Amino acid sequence: MTIATGDSLPDATFRAVGPDGIDSMSTKDVFGGKKVVLFAVPGAFTPTCHLKHLPGFVENAAKLKEKGVDEVICVAVNDPFVLDAWAETSGAKGKITILSDGNAEFTKKIGMDFDGGGIGLGTRSKRYAMVVDDGVVQVLHTEESPGVAEVSTAEAILKEL
Repeated sequence: MTIATGDSLPDATFRAVGPDGIDSMSTKDVFGGKKVVLFAVPGAFTPTCHLKHLPGFVENAAKLKEKGVDEVICVAVNDPFVLDAWAETSGAKGKITILSDGNAEFTKKIGMDFDGGGIGLGTRSKRYAMVVDDGVVQVLHTEESPGVAEVSTAEAILKEL
């Protein structure tokens, strides 16, 4: 089943590099009591993700927060170390929280996984963006193709707020 507007996010564990190593966070830790813009990418450093999708959220993070968003979060099926390096090199650090769903636990539970094994990528996340209020999906925009970033951009989400 694919997640839809009005659904609650399922329990899952996200990871990120913290000051003492890998930090683990639950869905409740990440989304509980907050209004969050969550977007997902098929992979860090991949062309569409790195050059088109992420930069729009970095550039518009302050505008999203002006519209009442508490946090902008990116999730990817990459390990936390790769995502930490991506946040650093892309300018996202301090503006966007980038979380690892390295085993695709969350991605599979919300029905947003796809098989990128044909080109050596394994299980990946579809590209999407959503507005989540206290763990409940308010807005959901999903791309038809992983190589396209149109309906899931920061600009598209800003129009929804």
